[in-house]
Amino acid sequence: MLKGVILTGGHGTRLYPLTKVTSKHLLPVGNEPMVFHSVKQLTTAGITDILIVTNPEHVGDFASALGGGKDFGCEFTYRVQEEAKGIAHALALAEGFAGGDRIVVLLGDNIFETSIQHAVNDFQAQQRGARVLLKEVSDPERYGVATLNGNHIVAIEEKPEHPKSNYAVVGAYFYDASVFDIIRTVEPSARGEYEITAVNNTYIDRGELEYSLVQGKWVDAGTFDSLTEAHQILLNSSDDQ
Repeated sequence: MLKGVILTGGHGTRLYPLTKVTSKHLLPVGNEPMVFHSVKQLTTAGITDILIVTNPEHVGDFASALGGGKDFGCEFTYRVQEEAKGIAHALALAEGFAGGDRIVVLLGDNIFETSIQHAVNDFQAQQRGARVLLKEVSDPERYGVATLNGNHIVAIEEKPEHPKSNYAVVGAYFYDASVFDIIRTVEPSARGEYEITAVNNTYIDRGELEYSLVQGKWVDAGTFDSLTEAHQILLNSSDDQ
C-alpha cells in the first residue's frame, strides 16, 4: 500500500505580500488553490490516505480548504511542523502516519502538467529503496542536481555553482519505510536545515535510488514568475481536457 504526504510548510517569503495573510500553497493556481493540484496528483494515482504537513499558523486554513477528504475521495490527516527546519525535518513527522508503508511525498508548490502515475507505477515495481523525479532544466544551479551514469544516479549535489548535469531533482519523492531511520542520521546543513538531498544521497550510497523523468512541463511555484507559469500550465491543461 502507498500513502501520500504533501509538505506545505515554509513562509513563502519570495511571494510576499501575497503570503502575508495566507499560505503560499493556498494561493490560486489555475482555477483552484495550489494544494488541490498535489492532492489530485495523488488521488488520480490511486493514493487516498494523505497526510498534510504544514506550519502552526496555517493548519486551520488547510483544514478549512480541504476538510476530511470527502470532496476528493480520500482521507486527510494533518500534522504541524513547529519550526521550519527543512524538508527532511518535515517528512520525519510522517513516520507514525506511514506505519511501515511506502510513501509518495510531494512538495505542495510543485506543479506538473501531466500525471505522475508513471513514476508511481515505476516505484511500485521496485523491490526496495527510493525513487526521485528528474527534469532537464536550463538553470540547474537553483536545484538539487543529479549526476547520472547510464540508468543510475551516482550523486546529487544541492544548488551547485558548477552543475555536472542539467537534471534537477523535482519535488516528488518515493520512499520505503527505511527513510525515517535515514532521516535520524542526517545532520543539519550549513543553513541549519535537514536536507532531503542528504537523505537521497544515503539511498545512493546503498545502491537503492532509482529515477523517473518528468513528462511534460514542471514548475516550482515559489516566485512571482514561476507562479504565473504554473497558472498558465494548469489553465492550458484544463483547456485540453
